[in-house]
Amino acid sequence: MEKFTKVKELIASLEADADKFYSKGNSAAGTRVRKGMQDLKNLAQAIRLEVQESKNKA
Repeated sequence: MEKFTKVKELIASLEADADKFYSKGNSAAGTRVRKGMQDLKNLAQAIRLEVQESKNKA
């Protein structure tokens, strides 16, 4: 559950940069959003593997 909480925190932290990129066209904010999305992807994959492993043990 700790990783899932990290996902929510990461999304919340990216909200301001996403707004800056989409509303104001700030390209540096777009770069931060892209990096955050890559981190999110990696974290989501780790959660998927953890859930699958736990499911297979049961």
